[in-house]
Amino acid sequence: MPEKDISATLASMADPKNFPKDLALILVWVALTVAMIYVPVINDTFLRVIFSVPVILFIPGYVLIAVMFPEKKSIDGIERFALSVGLSIAVVPLIGLVLNYTPFGIRLDPIVTSHVIFILAMMIITVYRRASVSEDERFSVPFEQVKPTLKTEFFPKDSSKLDKVLSWILIAAIVAAAVTTVYVIAFPKDGEKFTEFYILGADKMADDYPEKFFAGTEQFVWIGIGSHEYRNVTYTVETLLLNADWDSTTNSSVIYASKVLDRFSVDVADNSTYLEMYNFTIYDTEYNRLEFLLYNETVPDIGASAEDKMAAAYRDLHLWINVIT
Repeated sequence: MPEKDISATLASMADPKNFPKDLALILVWVALTVAMIYVPVINDTFLRVIFSVPVILFIPGYVLIAVMFPEKKSIDGIERFALSVGLSIAVVPLIGLVLNYTPFGIRLDPIVTSHVIFILAMMIITVYRRASVSEDERFSVPFEQVKPTLKTEFFPKDSSKLDKVLSWILIAAIVAAAVTTVYVIAFPKDGEKFTEFYILGADKMADDYPEKFFAGTEQFVWIGIGSHEYRNVTYTVETLLLNADWDSTTNSSVIYASKVLDRFSVDVADNSTYLEMYNFTIYDTEYNRLEFLLYNETVPDIGASAEDKMAAAYRDLHLWINVIT
């Protein structure tokens, strides 16, 4: 198609009345999905899952196929649907892989943003590609023909009463399967509940911990809490200084003295991670172990013994330290 005609067709397709209906539906669906993810109250409902699933398992592949095959005769509807699902399964992990090697990482905001950018970019290219094809050959979803086609398919004019009954049973089975699938996705059975608790060194790696340092100098570690408890949890972190030895015969610690260094609370939402730098300063040289205790809702009194605190802790980490003068 000549460049002049393409420009005119693009201008015509930009008109809301002539904009491709399938792309308009995708645009609305993506906008609603973003709203379901970020708008308070509704982002905690099953609607978030229902709207998000097509954006992950169908739409990325569909817009990519729309770019590759702008003509209606290139592939039929079943092939277009199957390829849309298959390519979505391939594209979404690739987007995650790219994000993993960027400063943004694999987090909710970068994932949503990258998906929206990809879908919008493919839609823009699709509009141009379809504009370069004549209107007779251009692919479009015949929404107005869906109802008559389904009616003819399920209830042909010459069908008997038995055929109609069987058709209604088939429709009921399809609806029941769809409802069951949505329910399973929206209300998944709770898996194993657990919390990750870890400390990292200077470069956010499990290495280079402050183990030998001068008394009175500020040190730091990174404290990480990953919650997979299927609910929001308020954790309490306590750092405890110990003068202790490890008794290999009893496979336990022998504690001679203890001192509370710090205690603070952290709110962590389900399926999210808290990772913050923790600064501390130790002035006493008699202590040789720094204990990191994580409590959930059960928090012992701050004056309790070190043994009782360690027994009550939900998670327990420690560093052997050498504080010198």
